[in-house]
Amino acid sequence: MSLLLLSQPPKLCFRRPVLVRSFPHGLPKGFSPSSMPETPFRVYIGKDPCRPSLSFVRNQVTKRSFTEEWQEKREKLLEFTKEVGTLGSSNGWLTTVNDGVLRFRDVDLDLDAASVSLPPFVTLAHCQTQVVTNVVMSSSSPEDEDCVVAVKFLGPQLSFCRPGQSNSEWTNMRFENPCFFTSHVMYSKKDDMIRILGSGGHLIGSWDLCKHSKNHIQFQSLRFQNLPKLNKAKRDHLDSCYTSEQLVESRTSGETFLVKLYRKTGEIIDSVGTMRTQYLMVFKLDEQGNAVYTQDTGDETIFLTKCEPFCVPDSTFPPRCVHIVDVDERRVFRATDSQWNFPRKTHVKHYSSQWFWDRV
Repeated sequence: MSLLLLSQPPKLCFRRPVLVRSFPHGLPKGFSPSSMPETPFRVYIGKDPCRPSLSFVRNQVTKRSFTEEWQEKREKLLEFTKEVGTLGSSNGWLTTVNDGVLRFRDVDLDLDAASVSLPPFVTLAHCQTQVVTNVVMSSSSPEDEDCVVAVKFLGPQLSFCRPGQSNSEWTNMRFENPCFFTSHVMYSKKDDMIRILGSGGHLIGSWDLCKHSKNHIQFQSLRFQNLPKLNKAKRDHLDSCYTSEQLVESRTSGETFLVKLYRKTGEIIDSVGTMRTQYLMVFKLDEQGNAVYTQDTGDETIFLTKCEPFCVPDSTFPPRCVHIVDVDERRVFRATDSQWNFPRKTHVKHYSSQWFWDRV
């Protein structure tokens, strides 16, 4: 058994989220009502907890002009991230943790407004709740009655909560399989499930707490197929890299992709080694558990962030690309390049920062 359910408040249940948000500054160029996703995307930068002196805010994904209103919000976000532990952002809500309490703030509202606070974390035996890997939620607001928030901590613990209910409390789970200890969680809108990908990318755990309340979790093994042929030098280079994997779902097509990253330590900044992506591979998943290597992501551009990856229609960005928006780098890989192992263009910055994304 790979997981233990240690506490269970009233049954958690996902429903199709209704995402209703507005464009306060008009539609971005290239969007049309028929092709536009339910919400546009932004990526912000906050402070790096290891290097707090490197702290700033940037609008990364949408090509919104830096209006006076945005500049004012930028300054508020900067001051806000200096004072609290910024974890990331989901569905337009800034996620922070302070003294073991998770809080959400709507980044489209005045940052001085009251935040939505969840109950204090409950730490399971032989687990920790000080270091959070990532946070996801199933709807556009933590105040929605059916919203489920999932928090993955570094190590064995995973916790769920329904903050929109008056008697909300945490459902705490502990993994026995160490392949999930460093994994991220993601929310699948297509299947109304929370998913987690094991290290190496060979095992996926999925929760549909409406249909599988007794088992709580379903495991699926993945089979990698159609792998590119590599010479010995490239295989040896890959073997020398640190690998990580992320799941990302297209909210327009419903397709799920697995992106495998190969990284090496780059330069040392403030006594902390930075990671640089050397190679990546994209796999398309099907319901039978096949992970097929592909250079065709369809009409999607993939963004990989520290909180939750997402896809953007390629009418807005160069097609079939993978954008890495990480603590150490910003890079763009074109999946269709025959030189699949070489970044299309590189933005090397002499800083490191916590990135988080925002659908508004």
